[in-house]
Amino acid sequence: MGLKGFVEGGIASIVAGCSTHPLDLIKVRMQLQGNPRTKSAAVQTLRPAIAFHTTTPGTTIHLPQQPLPVPAPRVGPIAVGVRIVQQEGVAALFSGVSATMLRQTLYSTTRMGLYDILKQKWTDPNTKTMPLASKIAAGLIAGGIGAAVGNPADVAMVRMQADGRLPPAQRRNYKSVIDAITRMAKQEGITSLWRGSSLTVNRAMLVTASQLASYDQFKEMILEKRLMRDGLGTHVTASFAAGFVASVASNPVDVIKTRVMNMKVEAGEAPPYAGALDCAIKTVKAEGPMALYKGFIPTISRQGPFTIVLFVTLEQVRKLFKDF
Repeated sequence: MGLKGFVEGGIASIVAGCSTHPLDLIKVRMQLQGNPRTKSAAVQTLRPAIAFHTTTPGTTIHLPQQPLPVPAPRVGPIAVGVRIVQQEGVAALFSGVSATMLRQTLYSTTRMGLYDILKQKWTDPNTKTMPLASKIAAGLIAGGIGAAVGNPADVAMVRMQADGRLPPAQRRNYKSVIDAITRMAKQEGITSLWRGSSLTVNRAMLVTASQLASYDQFKEMILEKRLMRDGLGTHVTASFAAGFVASVASNPVDVIKTRVMNMKVEAGEAPPYAGALDCAIKTVKAEGPMALYKGFIPTISRQGPFTIVLFVTLEQVRKLFKDF
């Protein structure tokens, strides 16, 4: 039973991840808006007007004040998608899809399988129900372990998705997820594969606990109140509600995770962010608290369809594997 849960969850996750990959790519690009593309871009060029007095009486040299650079206008998900297609081609919407497949194979298969095992162990045999607190606890445990396993693929996916926004000379141009992981390990060390892992684990715990637990809870409520029968309508309704809850809970951590994973560390120079907390503080100071919800529209636009495809596919796969 335990192995079957891993297989069912893995198949559903890969289908959902690949089908919603363009939305995830747009979300990553939007989360990086306002984040400096290069180290020099982060340096302020504002210089106040300064007066230097010369040795000649009554003579003063004035240096003109240089204006602040005009920030790039923020654009929405549709505009971001159109710009990607115009500048990089339609295929760019699937940049990093190999990393998504590997990530879903490692991360989502693990979390879905572990959650299924814990759910079976903690479900009351008499009432066939599981308290919400137990569902959340199972989600936290499963999500944390799954994220630790899948972090290398997560880092590779973020970098491959974000590569197109860098100047051509600074692009990493990874050929595949294997090439990305291999080059990162050689050039930046093995530990770079777990860069931002604390954020990944925290986000995965939040997403899994809110997504899987809320799906089960919403589904149970719909069936108990007999609002709908156990079918496609119930699965879609419960999964969309679960996707919204997961988006609200995880977006701030997701923004910080994306920026930490995508930062480029130059040899002999300090990294742009010292860690997750430093990134959060700098982001809020520079762009305001709502920067933590940057990319929320594409997040919910992706999380909603992803969760719907995930659970609808999962329910169908369970029917197919029912006799195994």
